[in-house]
Amino acid sequence: MIKRLLATSAVATFCFMSGASAAETIEMWVRTGVGDSFKKVVEAYNASHENKVTATEVPFSELVQKYATAIAGGQAPDALSMDLIYTPAFAAAGQLEDLTDWAKQLPYFNSLSPSHVKLGTYQDRIYGLPLSVETSVFAWNKGLYKQAGLDPEKAPASWQEIEVNAEKIRKLGDDTYGFYFSGGACGGCMIFTFTPLVWGSGADILSADGKTATLDTPQMRKAVDAYRSMVKKDLVPPSAATDNGTNFLSFNNGKIGQQSLGAFAIGTLVTEYPDIDFGVTLIPGIDGGTSSFAGGDNFVITKGTKKLDAVKEFLEYVYSLEGQKVMAKYGSLPTRGDIAEEALKGLDPRMQVGLKAIAVARTPYTLQFNDLINSANGPWATFTNAAIYGDDVDGAFANAQGEMQAIIDSGQ
Repeated sequence: MIKRLLATSAVATFCFMSGASAAETIEMWVRTGVGDSFKKVVEAYNASHENKVTATEVPFSELVQKYATAIAGGQAPDALSMDLIYTPAFAAAGQLEDLTDWAKQLPYFNSLSPSHVKLGTYQDRIYGLPLSVETSVFAWNKGLYKQAGLDPEKAPASWQEIEVNAEKIRKLGDDTYGFYFSGGACGGCMIFTFTPLVWGSGADILSADGKTATLDTPQMRKAVDAYRSMVKKDLVPPSAATDNGTNFLSFNNGKIGQQSLGAFAIGTLVTEYPDIDFGVTLIPGIDGGTSSFAGGDNFVITKGTKKLDAVKEFLEYVYSLEGQKVMAKYGSLPTRGDIAEEALKGLDPRMQVGLKAIAVARTPYTLQFNDLINSANGPWATFTNAAIYGDDVDGAFANAQGEMQAIIDSGQ
């Protein structure tokens, strides 16, 4: 899909002009559900610099298509917080600024998150640099645990235990639920929070080289069964079936007992929802083990922007110790390894769970991530919805397996 969308943008051209001395206002897009870290670093930058950043949130599931369409129409923002997996496709289409020479002159370049830099590189040139480092973790509401007669200090270690706990929490009231997930209409959310059940137990949805779909495994069958059971028992709010990611942080309403979240949510909960007493742990695998999704966003700059120098100034602020502390305070793990310890100093110790998740985290390797995973009409999003909420589980597996392989084959 990305290639098809970007092909239409080839007619769009931009005239690069040197920045004026007057203050600039940078237009930037960021996906919904990313948490408060980016919003807060923008606020800090705007309060201390002549140039300003205006951030616009775009639904997670729509961001790639909207950006490609905006490029085609000459209406793209100056910069974008882009899921790191998409950077190569936009770079290959010639739509991003080449940051190689500038980036390599940064004194801390070699300490930047290597996975982000790797996925931000196309044909040995750098088009994206790390903005946020993310992992997925499991959270439970200690207050609701206590009300339900559960040990609030005991992290659940299996999905059987999670379901039992969810049943007890559900009995607290009509508006209190034992578990939540953004699943019905958010493939990106489900790859982030649901796939670790499979990874933790040794299976995957794609082969290591990304050329073979491996969706139908015993582990995935068990993972689907676990979610289906909780849905059937009314342990999950009905709204989960149609959530496109807008309500990804439903845990913050105090009525959700358990939810897999991004590590960024730790900072958001601590600073914005201090009344919620919660714990975090690694996401259990469906057959034992633990795992997490290794992700986050790259900072990319639209090719031809007239505000290149101002955008670079903003990114350098993000990379400063001050900027890294702001990002960490509100939940984003440090992108600079050389100052990570200092950036996290004095912060909530639960942030360390997000760091621990990096050791067991995985990311699917494929250049067709949007078509396979994030597209609202793609095989992964269709599969998770049909397999968890539908009546034909076998059909959901067969259809998704075939569609994923067809998309992979078409791109080779």
